[in-house]
Amino acid sequence: MSRFDGKVAIVTGAAGGIGEAYARRLAAEGADVVIADVAEEAGEKVAAEITAEAGGDARFVRVDISDPASTQAMAEATVERFGGIDLLVNNAAIYGDMEFDMLLTVDWDYYRRIMDVNLHGALLCTRAVYKHMTRRGGGAIVNQSSTAAWLYSGFYGLAKVGINGLTQQLAHELGGRSIRVNAIAPGPTDTAATEKQAGAYVDELVAGLALKRKGTVDDMAGACLFLLSDDASWITGQILDVDGGQIFR
Repeated sequence: MSRFDGKVAIVTGAAGGIGEAYARRLAAEGADVVIADVAEEAGEKVAAEITAEAGGDARFVRVDISDPASTQAMAEATVERFGGIDLLVNNAAIYGDMEFDMLLTVDWDYYRRIMDVNLHGALLCTRAVYKHMTRRGGGAIVNQSSTAAWLYSGFYGLAKVGINGLTQQLAHELGGRSIRVNAIAPGPTDTAATEKQAGAYVDELVAGLALKRKGTVDDMAGACLFLLSDDASWITGQILDVDGGQIFR
């Protein structure tokens, strides 16, 4: 048997990049997967390809993770299609197209939009699914942090600091329901979003790593699936750096 046979997983931001890799690997290991994203055409394409290639069942559900009603609808659509929810990956965030600015000068409405998506979205998705997980006897959640939480990176890094704290707090609130909550913090990763956001600066970051290469989406997927699996059954409230040795704590 595969590690996730009979499991139902929601992956937000799965229409491309690291989230797509998470969804594809979960399906390859037996899970039914919901591709939850705002990008309808790309999300439908990923769901169709997973269904055809993995032999499992994947469905696209459009969601705005900053909207409580939309996240509730995502959970209800998942239960209607698959009968329950076992796993959640809070991966969606504004990143590739993000406009960088300092905390002291960023437009306030833009700052609040970033926080609503990059921080509050993970909480809203968790609030939408935890009762369904409880009915299944428990579950596992992985939040997408970043090594930006330990480096200067303005409001993006601040949101990831919040994700780390959210992970730890929810681990305690949900532990009594047998729901584990962890996070992974990617370092410089070879994705279109990172290339668009950081460009040539990525090479400078890689030069400072212990392992002198960019991370890959498969590096992230391996760590994420470990934390979702029963192999991590006594691990909760942890932030796992997957970063080639970028951060030492």
